Amino acid sequence: MAARAAKLAFLAAVLLLLAPPRAAARHHHHREPEDPCRDGAGGSGLLLRHGGSGHRCSPHRGGRGGGTRAVMTVNGFEKGQEGGGPAACGGRYHSNGDLIAALSTGWFAGGRRCHRPIRITSARTGRSVVARVVDECDSRRGCRSNVVDTSRAVWDALGLDTDAGVVPVTWSDA
Repeated sequence: MAARAAKLAFLAAVLLLLAPPRAAARHHHHREPEDPCRDGAGGSGLLLRHGGSGHRCSPHRGGRGGGTRAVMTVNGFEKGQEGGGPAACGGRYHSNGDLIAALSTGWFAGGRRCHRPIRITSARTGRSVVARVVDECDSRRGCRSNVVDTSRAVWDALGLDTDAGVVPVTWSDA
């Protein structure tokens, strides 16, 4: 009986991890207040989890040997699509045919990752791709704190079907 309960608890945890993030993910039309995790607080100053009444700061632990666990979602970066306004990095729209990504607020690091390459690896296919960070998936406006929001081109390069909606990945600075 205990083994069955443990299996059910594990399955529930996995389903929560893979649940689609709430809508209204990318909002970057105005300057947000300073984040206490930036510029040195809590290790490298990169926010790992943002929520509730407080912050927990932790460095991003990326690198060639693995990466940071995340969930990848698909987003439209072209004008008029679900992504909202122009991208936070450079203030323009982008083609969904480009290998591009938006990172959750903490990983976006106040724009310090703008235009930088990241390596995204699919937990399902094992394939990796390098994409350029062009936007923030705003964790203060509905985006979960563990999201790598990407263009259709990233999904295609990883051999994934965008109809899945949310898939497990790891990512690291490339």
